Amino acid sequence: MRTYEVIYQSIERGILKNVYEAGTFLPSESKLQEIYRVSRDTIRKALSLLMANGYIQKIQGKGSLVLKREQLRFPLSGLTSYKELHNSYGYNSNTEVISLKKIVIDNILPLMTGFEEGDICWELIRIRAIDQKKVIMDKDLILTKVVPNLDTEIAGDSLYRYFEDKLGINIAFAEKEITIDALTEEDHRLLDLNQHDINIVSVKSRIFTKSACQFQFTESRHQVDKFRFFDFARRHHSTI
Repeated sequence: MRTYEVIYQSIERGILKNVYEAGTFLPSESKLQEIYRVSRDTIRKALSLLMANGYIQKIQGKGSLVLKREQLRFPLSGLTSYKELHNSYGYNSNTEVISLKKIVIDNILPLMTGFEEGDICWELIRIRAIDQKKVIMDKDLILTKVVPNLDTEIAGDSLYRYFEDKLGINIAFAEKEITIDALTEEDHRLLDLNQHDINIVSVKSRIFTKSACQFQFTESRHQVDKFRFFDFARRHHSTI
């Protein structure tokens, strides 16, 4: 990871945990240079990334204004794992591995998942609880020829960290589809739903390596009223 990316993550954590509160300004570029002991150019790259992702707005003559952001918001763009979001926001959360097994992709799954019939995948189901309430079900299919070994200890921690740090997989991009689906028997059985819930938010992702090889399909099923999904867009690059 490059130095400016490390600084970006450090300041991002500070914003998310209200070390730098919304409506206030970050320390000046020269002060940030002193804090992180890096060049002005490195600081400016980190600030540009913070601005591109909607954390700050540069105000000429004043500095970098911290923008208001809500907690428990899941990004539509970008590739951020649940574990990374949990670490950033610092909310009370835990993961329960419901099942992990190998399956063969049948003639029905390719259309939804992007895998080919006959591919062998890990099938992983996990439940995410926030403040002791089970609000997310993650269902993963992971290609065994890319990830030959997987166990419940790894699955209960961070898949992305295992993929990138241990296996050296270069995760590059994802295609995402968001739908509002009717609740299933499985949703009722595994999630702590509200009494009047009839729908659930389903986020389906096909995840690819740098060589454009799909190795993972994920469906995350979210309780409708618990989360706000978001993106941050700029019309012109000149505003960064």
